[in-house]
Amino acid sequence: MRRKIGISTRLAAGVLAVAVLGSLNMTTASAGEAGTDPTAAARARASYDAINKYFDAGKGLLLEEYPNTQSNPYSYVWPYSQAAIAAEDLAGVPGAGRKGSAEADRRLAAYEFYWNAGTTPTGYDSYVRPPNGQGGDKFYDDNEWIGLNLIQRFKRTGDRAALARAKEIFTLVVHGWDTDPSHPCAGGVYWTQAPWSQDRNTVSNGPGAELGAHLYLLTRDKSYLTWAQRMYQWAQDCMLAPNGLYWDHIDLAGNIEKTQWSYNQGVMLGAGVLLFKATGNVQYLRDAKSVASASLAFYNTPEILAKNGAAFNSIWFKNLLILDSVAPDPRYRKAMQSYADYNWNTTRDPATNLYKFREGSVELLQQSGITQVHALLAWPRSQYHLLA
Repeated sequence: MRRKIGISTRLAAGVLAVAVLGSLNMTTASAGEAGTDPTAAARARASYDAINKYFDAGKGLLLEEYPNTQSNPYSYVWPYSQAAIAAEDLAGVPGAGRKGSAEADRRLAAYEFYWNAGTTPTGYDSYVRPPNGQGGDKFYDDNEWIGLNLIQRFKRTGDRAALARAKEIFTLVVHGWDTDPSHPCAGGVYWTQAPWSQDRNTVSNGPGAELGAHLYLLTRDKSYLTWAQRMYQWAQDCMLAPNGLYWDHIDLAGNIEKTQWSYNQGVMLGAGVLLFKATGNVQYLRDAKSVASASLAFYNTPEILAKNGAAFNSIWFKNLLILDSVAPDPRYRKAMQSYADYNWNTTRDPATNLYKFREGSVELLQQSGITQVHALLAWPRSQYHLLA
């Protein structure tokens, strides 16, 4: 069983000089309207450099945590994917240049250690495969994060191989659809292929809907749109709570886990935006705005956000920016900036640029999440449409 949560780029010359880093402790003003924010870019670079310095495990792979107390020599694919997404986000910062693109390339290449070509459908295992590791069960959300990573790469670079692999991943996601009409809330994509769980989750359907909608917008193949709408509607029908936020999952006995994680809100509001773009149906956009407002009110303190973790929060924030690209609202970036400032000044160790979100080892998952937040704050609003 894997753990779900625990509580690059040449920038403008000289931005990482010691004198500049020393000035970053001040609270920064929003630069979302005018262009890139050099302070956010420097923070992101410093946070990502700490990943390479402290989590490097050789072969392009990374450690699960630092210091590593795990028996596995490498991280699971879920935290690795978040580091790869951080690299892709950094590569998209204006001025990133060849160094940023090369780092995103390097992270993308190491996904192959997790790729299982011997199953039907193919997909990424949860852990490094033989001969470097024992492999693992497939999780649909793990594969969806990678698929979205590949979509964003395709949008940035035109990499056709990335698009082709994203299509393969979507085939796997569709394979995970519950086809038994006798189940409570029949339908929905399962969380994993592992025999110990038969849960259907918001986070296996929301990002699946996002991936399908992206593929439709890029290819105009209506089968992608049909599946995206189906996944979205299942979550609307089965996971949407009376307070306007989404619960986590339902099991085959009909029991609902009612925790409302920040990333569940993010993927559903993001899916709503993309389905609005795909169909022109304004109800999808209304849904997205509603979730955005409800979630901003719900996750309104550093303490509540800390309970969710930087990885979950980074997904929520990214999707708020996707909504901002279609329906601008200064609240979204303001909340993201406040979170970034708080953690830069409070949870970061200035000696290492590692974030101490809890006692013990620093998790790759959470270090990658906060790096993504800083990186996307360096993006100008004019590029938010490239996010996935």
